[in-house]
Amino acid sequence: MKELVTTPAVRRTSPRMAVVRTEARLFRREPGSLFWILGFPALLLVILGSIPSFRKADPGLGGLRLIDVYVPVLVLVALILTGVQTMPPVITGYRERGILRRMSVTPVRPSALLSAQMGLNGAAAVVSALVCLTIGRIAFDVPLPRQAVGYALALLLTAAAALALGALVSALAPTAKIATAMGSAVVFPSMFAAGLWLPVRAMPDVLGHIVVLTPFGAAARALDQAAGGDWPSWSHLGVLAAWAVVLSAAAARWFRWE
Repeated sequence: MKELVTTPAVRRTSPRMAVVRTEARLFRREPGSLFWILGFPALLLVILGSIPSFRKADPGLGGLRLIDVYVPVLVLVALILTGVQTMPPVITGYRERGILRRMSVTPVRPSALLSAQMGLNGAAAVVSALVCLTIGRIAFDVPLPRQAVGYALALLLTAAAALALGALVSALAPTAKIATAMGSAVVFPSMFAAGLWLPVRAMPDVLGHIVVLTPFGAAARALDQAAGGDWPSWSHLGVLAAWAVVLSAAAARWFRWE
């Protein structure tokens, strides 16, 4: 007589998926974080696009309009704010309150919480980038990236570098307040390198050569090239990949669970 094997009608949710669902619910309940990730870049794009001079062709930019140049910049702003200012205080707060230490003695490892945070923040940043591209196209007739594959690759590498930078801030900051302060100190030079105050392509030669060695300067040029229809320079993609690896290794080296 054959042994009967019964399959449960409902499988238990894995601990890792339970953490993702919980973190997603908590993430949705943070209107401040959602504003800075999803709302601020889109709002700034609308404000800049409403300035008449931003909608006029500029010979110094190869005939492009300033609004054409600023769409990739604001895509980068979303990634910077997500990685450096939104994520670190949350992770540092978990450590400060002993949540990571308590998780270490349960079936759910602290790494599951970290991966959930990075995944949720990364997904939100990508959504913000798509929102900026959509607003630019519909409201201001900004062409969509002509080299879509290259643009997506540069975007993913930039997200990896931004999240790795945020993980390093989380590793070094002992408290959530210090993480916020460190994030703010990193945000402004990162935005400068991304071209928020002066587009990277319009920077003086020496400054431009220095900026493209930073993750967000390289990202700005890579996204610009892909938006114009060219494959992003492998040197810019290499800089992004190198920064993502180095920052990730540094974060792993110095991260403390308690």
